Amino acid sequence: MNIENIVNFSTNDADVEHYHLESEKRISGNPAQTVENHFSSPCNQFHSGSWQSEKGCWKVSYTESEYCEILAGCSIITDDSGRTMTVSKGSRFVIPAGFTGTWEVVEECRKIYVMFETNN
Repeated sequence: MNIENIVNFSTNDADVEHYHLESEKRISGNPAQTVENHFSSPCNQFHSGSWQSEKGCWKVSYTESEYCEILAGCSIITDDSGRTMTVSKGSRFVIPAGFTGTWEVVEECRKIYVMFETNN
């Protein structure tokens, strides 16, 4: 390994995926979403990149642990008990594997993600 193996998000040609959520996950809206995955480990358990979404609300069920840093916008994360957490530009947090609830984008949101999924 050498310096050429370091992945610089600002100069890397990421794999870009544009999509809409499956209808069974959507609660409101039909937000267009984009993922730019800049790095996946050889074992395919560790990934990092950026994500953005238009306004909308959907069900989430995390099988991976994910670190997030919000770059723009505002979202409300709600657990299955109804407790909420509002995240906006500058928010940094980890969603642990096993979390279930909803993610609502109230102002177009963009984040950096780093996720790890264990082999079960």
